[in-house]
Amino acid sequence: MTYLLKTTDLTKVFNGIEVVSRVNMHIRKGEIYGFLGPNGAGKTTIMKMITNLVKPTSGEIEIFDSGLTSESYEVLKRMGTIIEYPIFYEKLTARENLQIHCEYMGYYNKQAIDQALNLVNLKNIDNKPVKEFSLGMKQRLGIARAITTKPELLILDEPINGLDPIGIRELRDLFQMLCKDYGITILISSHILGEIEQMADTIGVINNGKLIEEVAMDQVRDNNTEYIEVVVDNGSKAAFILQDKLQISNFKLIDANKIRIYDASMTQAEISKMLVIHDIAIEAISKKQSSLEEYFLKLINGGGIHA
Repeated sequence: MTYLLKTTDLTKVFNGIEVVSRVNMHIRKGEIYGFLGPNGAGKTTIMKMITNLVKPTSGEIEIFDSGLTSESYEVLKRMGTIIEYPIFYEKLTARENLQIHCEYMGYYNKQAIDQALNLVNLKNIDNKPVKEFSLGMKQRLGIARAITTKPELLILDEPINGLDPIGIRELRDLFQMLCKDYGITILISSHILGEIEQMADTIGVINNGKLIEEVAMDQVRDNNTEYIEVVVDNGSKAAFILQDKLQISNFKLIDANKIRIYDASMTQAEISKMLVIHDIAIEAISKKQSSLEEYFLKLINGGGIHA
């Protein structure tokens, strides 16, 4: 099985508008695939089509070497999902919600519920109805429900919404562990690009319903450019000195005070010395590398990130 999940020319039209257009995704078994795109780009619609919640207008979805149809019930048993906001029986406890989930999934491992709750670090909630849970607790419970039945494919649409930085790190470690130790393939969308950068093996970037890039994260890292970033009191004057005195042309004035220098032949010491000689105050200077966020913004032509 080269790809656990593959789509071919996947298209969806709503009310005459093509919201997903001929998308070809390739997700390998045992990898974390980060799905990125602005709000309304089509990420959630694609995830809904993969989980049979929405029918494609045209194109094909292949999962576990089989084409997905409206009768692919057994395939769905091998998947765990969070699509949009997780819904629960609010008057029941977390454990009772997971028990009902296992019943309708036909899964009867008695230890699975405790294992899932422990993995997402939900504690001291035995007698607490879900309606009293915080947003972050509900997100954790949604993930627990998605992993209780030990799925082969985990589809997570913005799973870390509502979590604090500690919770986000815990779940990042959890997803990496599920992938590495349990062999679970994960398709995950998130607007927190720093997290995707740390956990994903492959990223797919979608914009206006079209998949505009599908690339290994290792390749993104290899292609990212190192640069020297300097913050000064007068960016325009500093830019003139760089060009006139150091003959540096490969630089960019980011704003009135910040410059990024992409000339690898120049050291921080040489740049600092020349700027100081010409009475330019340096507030900060450091070597950096382009991030996934910058790569993403370039792909979508400078658009903002909303979700």
